[in-house]
Amino acid sequence: MWRVPYVPSPYAVVRKMLELASPVSGESVYDLGAGDGRILLEAVRRYDVKAVGFEHNPKRVRLATTNLERARVLDKAKVFKEDLFKADLTQASVVTLYLLPEMNRALLPKLLTELKPGSRIVCHDFPIPRLSPKRVEKVHLTSRVHYVYLYEL
Repeated sequence: MWRVPYVPSPYAVVRKMLELASPVSGESVYDLGAGDGRILLEAVRRYDVKAVGFEHNPKRVRLATTNLERARVLDKAKVFKEDLFKADLTQASVVTLYLLPEMNRALLPKLLTELKPGSRIVCHDFPIPRLSPKRVEKVHLTSRVHYVYLYEL
């Protein structure tokens, strides 16, 4: 089992990730390591998409589900307690990641196998080794600069 620390993406970074991915109504945004559900919530609110999150920590699954419930978007967004390597990604149009580099590297074969041509992957701070990003953007916050990587398959 992989250990990934819980560090939520700042909202400005979440907005930049989704802006770069440009989801459209009818598409599905999948967040691997959904944390508190903020990416899912923002995707549903701003882009009117279906949003699916996968999270291994049951406490964070409950937190994300509570946040989605409070926002009244459970009809469009769900979080599942699931190992990221076992999650079915075949229906994803956009995949968001804020994982460590070694996890991005390990997920690459799964992403390349399960995602359809035209799918987008957006990473916060850590690129996917062996893939060339289509775009890289900086998000300047008072504490530091964050990087957002966009990949298209």
